[in-house]
Amino acid sequence: MNLEQRLIALLTVLPRELAFGQEDPGTVLDRYYTPEIVYVSDGIALDRDRLVAHARPARRNGRLLRVDVHETLVSGDRAAARSVLHAVMRKGKAVTMEIYTFARFAPDGRVYRIDSITRALPAPDPAPAPAPDPADGLTR
Repeated sequence: MNLEQRLIALLTVLPRELAFGQEDPGTVLDRYYTPEIVYVSDGIALDRDRLVAHARPARRNGRLLRVDVHETLVSGDRAAARSVLHAVMRKGKAVTMEIYTFARFAPDGRVYRIDSITRALPAPDPAPAPAPDPADGLTR
């Protein structure tokens, strides 16, 4: 697997495994990250233990999850991506987040450093707007 494929798996497969898998979160994380992982998200640094702790509520609260990877760039042991995460929580709340990820890979192909920046996007409207009625004079 090349680094671009590993990056895409990190962004798409890892979240699903953590949210919906039966394996221990630490075991899942160890497939993708080195033990010394430093994951900085919006200025907040998480080590392996904090990442494991963060995964546990996701298993209780997440119901649906999809990540669309829109762009990737790989150079040497570095990779960057722009992706959008779509999730539906247990109580029905939809979350859409754009994520910019910058990763550094160890020689074994696992990640040892991530810096990410996120921004919330409006959740998509579940129902499309109705087509305009020609009788209201708004169409020609």
